[in-house]
Amino acid sequence: MKAKKLFAVLVVVALVMTAFAGCGGSGGTKAPEGEADTIKIGANYELSGAVGQYGLMSMEGIKLAIDEVNAAGGIKGKQVELISVDNKSDNNESKTVATRLATQEKVLVILGPATSGAVKATTTVSEQYKVPVITSSGTADDVTVVNGKVNAYIFRTCFNDSFQGTVMGNFATKDMGLKNFVILSDNSNDYSMGLAATFKEVLAKEGATVVAEENFTAGDKDFSPILTKIKDKQFEAIYLPAYYEEAGLIIKQARAMGINVPILGADGYDDSKLNAIAGDENLNNVFFSGHYSSDDTTPIVVDFVKMYTEKKGATPNAFNALGYDMAKSVLAAIENSETLSSEDIAKTFAATTNFEGVTGTFTLDANHNPVKSAVVIELKNGVQTFKTRVNP
Repeated sequence: MKAKKLFAVLVVVALVMTAFAGCGGSGGTKAPEGEADTIKIGANYELSGAVGQYGLMSMEGIKLAIDEVNAAGGIKGKQVELISVDNKSDNNESKTVATRLATQEKVLVILGPATSGAVKATTTVSEQYKVPVITSSGTADDVTVVNGKVNAYIFRTCFNDSFQGTVMGNFATKDMGLKNFVILSDNSNDYSMGLAATFKEVLAKEGATVVAEENFTAGDKDFSPILTKIKDKQFEAIYLPAYYEEAGLIIKQARAMGINVPILGADGYDDSKLNAIAGDENLNNVFFSGHYSSDDTTPIVVDFVKMYTEKKGATPNAFNALGYDMAKSVLAAIENSETLSSEDIAKTFAATTNFEGVTGTFTLDANHNPVKSAVVIELKNGVQTFKTRVNP
C-alpha cells in the first residue's frame, strides 16, 4: 500500500510540473517547438561613432516601415520584432553584432550596416549561418560580388559605386562641360576609393584630365597641406567622394582659402551634419549624387514626405527613405516567402521584381544589386535642390 500511495503522489507531482512547464510566468502559452511568437528582424547599424548619423537616420525609416506593417496586422499573423544593436561605426564590432544577431537572437534577417566596410565584415557570418544581410546604403561594388562570385546572402537596395561614380562623371563632363579635375579621396575606406576609381574611368573616356590626385585619411582635421598643394593648379572642379565629417571640413577649409570651383561628391553628403560642419555659407556650387530628393513630385515621394514630416516634424533625407524602402521590400519578401526560414526569405528576396519604393522602383539583378535611378542634388546656401534624375 505504501508503494501504491507513493506512486500516486509521484504521478500527481509529475502532472502538476507538466502543467506549469506548458505556461509562461505571465500566463501565456508556449509556442510550438521551432516556431517563434514574433518575426525577429535584426538591425546592425552605426548608431554612434564616426558615421553614426547614417545609422540613426536609416533606423528612423526602418522603424516607420515596421510600425506600418505591425499596425496593419503584422506578417502571417505575427508581429515583427526589431532587435537593434549598435556596431559603433567599427567594422570588427559589426561582425560581432552580426554573429550575436544570428546565433543568440535567432533573427531571420539582418538589416544594415550602413557603410560598405561594415557590411563586408559580416560576409562570413551571413554565409556560415545562412542569414541574409541587406544594406540600404553600402554602395561599394564588392559588397555583393567578390572576384566574380556573388555573395549568396548579401544584398543591397541602393545603387552601387560604379553607377554612382559614372553618374557624377557624366554629369561633370557632359552636363557641366568641365574638362580639368582634382580628385581628393579617403584612402582608409573602400567607399571613397571605389568612387574615385570609377569617376576617373569616366573622365578618361570623355577625354577629361585629372590635374592632381591627393589622399587623406578618415579622422584627419587639417587639410591645409593638401589644399595648398592643389590651390595654384589649373582645374575646374574637385571630385571629393567622402563621408560628411571629412567632406564638411575640406569644403569649409577650401572655401576659406579662396577655392571656389564646383565641388562634386556622393551620397555621403546627404546629412544635415555636413551643413553643421561646413557651414551653409560654404555650401554653394556643391553637387552630389543621391538616391532621392524630397523635392521629387512623384506621388509616392510626396506621400512619404508628408507622412514622415507629420510623424517626425522634419523633412526626410535619403537615409530615412533608403531605410524605409529596404525594410518594406524585406517585409514583402517575408510575407511572400514559402516558410519563415532565413534561407527561403533570401531566395524570395533575391527574386524581387518591380518593387515600387520612395527611392525608385527596382528589380534585383543576378549580382544582388537593384536596377534603379539616381538623382543629382545641388546645394545652394546649404539647401538641397533637385538638379536632375539619371536612369540606369
